[in-house]
Amino acid sequence: MSVRNRWFWIAAGAGLVLDQLTKYWVAQTFELTTPPDSLPLWPGVFHFTYVTNSGAAFSLFSNNGQWLKWLSMGVSLGLILLGLKTRLPNRWEQVGYGLILSGALGNGIDRLLFGEVIDFFDFRLIRFPIFNVADVCINIGIICLLVAALKTPPKRGEL
Repeated sequence: MSVRNRWFWIAAGAGLVLDQLTKYWVAQTFELTTPPDSLPLWPGVFHFTYVTNSGAAFSLFSNNGQWLKWLSMGVSLGLILLGLKTRLPNRWEQVGYGLILSGALGNGIDRLLFGEVIDFFDFRLIRFPIFNVADVCINIGIICLLVAALKTPPKRGEL
């Protein structure tokens, strides 16, 4: 028996497990303090810094982000249905959609259970907002979909 969209499910499962394990590790290892508890891995460049975010990317909608948990779950449900009902044509698309699912589900689970998301990757050299594995999965997933779109030759009769 062959599993439809095998790489989709592998990417979704691996991304979700890695996201939840790293967030658990951060919550068990660091204190949620002000200023944030931080471990410099490369001082001034890259730190693990424990913060929470009740909003979306870059802390958007932090004061009114309750709808984000429902958006995350809606996107997750849509992607699960895509994986079940549609034969995704190549590995790039399967992995891309699977990683996006893992990120949406990972942050959605946090929002549902805790009302906020744990973030910890802190690139200080470029003053980038602190983020997590789910965010990385979403961005890598988008890159995979862009690669798939650029690799797919146009069908006959299309320009």
